[in-house]
Amino acid sequence: MRINEAYPKKIICLTEECTETLYLLNEGKRIIGVSNYAVRPKRAKKEKKIICSFINANIDKIISLKPDLVIGYSDIQANIAQKLIKHGITVWINNYRNINGIKIMINQLGLLVGKHVQSLKLVNDIESNIKKIKEISSHMSIKPKVYFEEWFDPLITSIQWVSEIIELCGGKNIVNAKNSKSLANDRIIKNHKDVIKFNPDIILVSWCGKKFKKNKMINREGWKTINAVKYNHIYEINSSIILQPGPAALTDGINIINSIINDWYKKNQ
Repeated sequence: MRINEAYPKKIICLTEECTETLYLLNEGKRIIGVSNYAVRPKRAKKEKKIICSFINANIDKIISLKPDLVIGYSDIQANIAQKLIKHGITVWINNYRNINGIKIMINQLGLLVGKHVQSLKLVNDIESNIKKIKEISSHMSIKPKVYFEEWFDPLITSIQWVSEIIELCGGKNIVNAKNSKSLANDRIIKNHKDVIKFNPDIILVSWCGKKFKKNKMINREGWKTINAVKYNHIYEINSSIILQPGPAALTDGINIINSIINDWYKKNQ
């Protein structure tokens, strides 16, 4: 299929969410390079050249591919963006941290590749599912306290879109979504006893690309008194689903968390 000349033909995705979105819009053919962490869809890394991790990129390789557009995410990739811009390459860096930002990114990317109608449909489907989940959770007579752990040393809790998802599904997050910070350093729980005091009913874990070791968590001093530990309500969610600020978090991610919270509610109402 011939690619419309009015839109970027050769796109490099420095992070996973733009790769996933372009494939969902049936525009994967435009991608010429992806991150080593791109797993949605699985075929992306087989079809495209690997050009970066999250914090490091092969600048020479990217330049040699002569992309029309490079898409990245957050201040963490600012140095990569700066180097590419100095070589005359067009770079788009997203820096959102909430659900609304994810939806805006999807629509903006749809505009960039001439698939605005399709991106609107994708966002509308996401919004429809969120509305259903929010309606059901609004009738919950009790809300489980939820602790989401993004990292273990130091303890880092949920970024804003994850906090928002927990609250939409009827959970009470250890940090209110509106107060959830962007940078990991600002989401560090300095004293693990704060989690014990909060006494979550549910613990969700996604160790940012590292396999969760349950024993490492439950053997922390005092943690066996936590309800979620006592009643084994500890759940790992793959970081490629929930920690990527893209469609996966608002489709598979929200459905997984909603299912966990609903199961808890049915047993405790």
